Amino acid sequence: MHTEDSIALLRENVEIFLPYQALEEKLALVRQENRPLRIKLGFDPTAPDLHLGHAVVLKKLKQFQELGHTVVIIIGDFTARIGDPTGKNKSRPPLSAPQVLENAQTYVKQLSKILDVEKCQIRYNSEWLGAMDMTETIRLLSQVTLAQILQRTDFSNRFQNNMPISMHELVYPLLQGFDSLQIHADLEMGGTDQLFNCSMGRQLQESQGAPGQAVLCMPLLKGIDGSAKMSKSEGNIIGLTDAPQEMFGKIMSIPDALLPEYLHLVTDFTPSEKQALLAKLEQGENPMNLKKRIGTNIVTQYHSAEAAAGAQEFFQKQVQSKGFTEKEFTTVGLASLPLDTAQPLRLLDLCKALKPQESNSNLKRLIEAGSVLVNGDKILNAQSLVQVENTTLKIRIGKRGFFEVVPQ
Repeated sequence: MHTEDSIALLRENVEIFLPYQALEEKLALVRQENRPLRIKLGFDPTAPDLHLGHAVVLKKLKQFQELGHTVVIIIGDFTARIGDPTGKNKSRPPLSAPQVLENAQTYVKQLSKILDVEKCQIRYNSEWLGAMDMTETIRLLSQVTLAQILQRTDFSNRFQNNMPISMHELVYPLLQGFDSLQIHADLEMGGTDQLFNCSMGRQLQESQGAPGQAVLCMPLLKGIDGSAKMSKSEGNIIGLTDAPQEMFGKIMSIPDALLPEYLHLVTDFTPSEKQALLAKLEQGENPMNLKKRIGTNIVTQYHSAEAAAGAQEFFQKQVQSKGFTEKEFTTVGLASLPLDTAQPLRLLDLCKALKPQESNSNLKRLIEAGSVLVNGDKILNAQSLVQVENTTLKIRIGKRGFFEVVPQ
C-alpha cells in the first residue's frame, strides 16, 4: 500500500505524465492484482558511458525499486544497430554488433552505481526483434500511419526543411514500442525527448487489447556549459565513472543559473534541505558555497565521503589558489604517451595524448581561449610545435589538468 508521501515522492520532479493520473491508476491496478509494477527503461548502447543526465531517470527508478516494484532494463542491442535520431536533426549512425555488446556490458556495470542490478530484469531486444520474419514486421508496421510518425518533432522538422529521412528511422519508434508489448510493461520512463517513442508503446499495447502503459518523462538535465542538454556528443557531461576530482571540478564549473536544477535533479538532499539551501542562495549567499555542497553530495553518491573531501581539497589547491608552480602535477613519462617524437610535435597532439577522453575540437577551443599553459606560458595556437625531448614540461590543460611530462 502506497501512502500519500510515497506517491508524492514518486511524482517529484516528473515533467510529463501520460495520462496525467497515470501513476495513481497503475498503482491502483497492481494493488488490485496484488503484484508490483513492471517499469521499463530502455537504453540503446550507442556510447559506453552514462552521465548525470541519465541519472535523473535512474534515481527515479531507484525510488520505485525501493518501494518494491520491478525495473526492467531493455538493452537495445538490436535497435542500436539501426540508429535513433531522437533530438537530432540527422540520423544517428548505426553501430556494429561488437561495439553494441561492448557498450552494453559497460552500461549494466554502471547502472549498479544507482540501481540494485541484482533486482532488475535485464533484457536485450534482439531476443524478439531479431526473431521477427517479414510477415510479422509488416504486421507491426500496419499498426501506425505515416501521419502519426511525422508527428515526432525531429521527423517533422526534417520533413519541413527537406532534409532526408531514411525509412529505417521511421520504423525505430515502432520497434521501441514493440519492446513494451513483449515485456508487458505497466509504465515506461525516459527523458522528455523520449515522449513520442514511449507513447508508441502505449499505442501498440492498446491495439493488441492490452492495457496501455503509463508514461513518465523526466526533465532533460542541462550540461555543464549551461545551454544544451547533457550529451556526450556536446562534450558537456559529468560521467558517472568520472574520477572524484574531475567530477567535483566539473560541478564547480557550471553556471550559477543551473544551481537550482542540479540541486533538485541530481543531489540526494531531502526536500527540506534543498529548500534551505535555495533560501540561502536567494538571500545573497555566495553561489560558490552551494556549488561545493552540490559537488560534495554528488561525489559522495558515486564514490565516497572521503573521496568527496579529497576532491574539494584538490579543487581549492589546484584551481582556487593562484600560483602555477605551487600546483600538484601528475608526472607522465614521455615514452608512455602514444606519440611519435621523431616528428615535430604539435601542442594539440600532446594535449590529446595527455587527455585522450577530450575531443580534438574541445582541446583546440581550450588552447585558443588561453586555457592551456606550457611552463606557465599561454600558447594560443593549437598547431604550435612543442619541444619535448631532453626537457621537462609542466602543462596545464583547462582548469583541472596538470601534467609534468618527463623525458623517459
